Amino acid sequence: MKKSLIIVVSAASLLFNSSCGDKKNEQEPIVAPAGMHVLDLTKYGKSFAIFVPDTVQNKLTVIEQTYGALEITSGTKFAISISEQPEDLELKKKEVKEDEVNKVKSFIVEEPAAIMWESAITDSEFHFIINVKVGNAEYHINDMNNPDGKPYDKESVQKMYDSAKNIKEIKKEVPSA
Repeated sequence: MKKSLIIVVSAASLLFNSSCGDKKNEQEPIVAPAGMHVLDLTKYGKSFAIFVPDTVQNKLTVIEQTYGALEITSGTKFAISISEQPEDLELKKKEVKEDEVNKVKSFIVEEPAAIMWESAITDSEFHFIINVKVGNAEYHINDMNNPDGKPYDKESVQKMYDSAKNIKEIKKEVPSA
């Protein structure tokens, strides 16, 4: 009887351990900051999620461009483009500095993988580009022109930048053997 009980307990223990699996391989829940929504981009071939303004109050549009970019707009104060290669940020900084029409006022963020700047033709406008790596893939994310035609204010671009900087990898579930 004792041997039978030990065998049953051992079998139950093995079954429990195998059904629980390795916690390291499980996807952590992705929680959006207040006022934001998690947008899963796996159905667009990206292995990550990004935060967008609350989609209850803002119309969300995701467009796959023929040239490979994924364009995401949410309302009139959030519009980003995601492309599948890193941007040469030193070259972009040089272009921004040399622009004779939309003159740079200052760089707000200058990091190895990101820049954000203020420029002006007549009124101030703000822009950003950030390079991100997810798994083995590299992307650059940048703001797009405002659908209303008005330049984005600093707060809107900061929200887009923070969203791009805080993308969350979505791990593909690997079937257990």
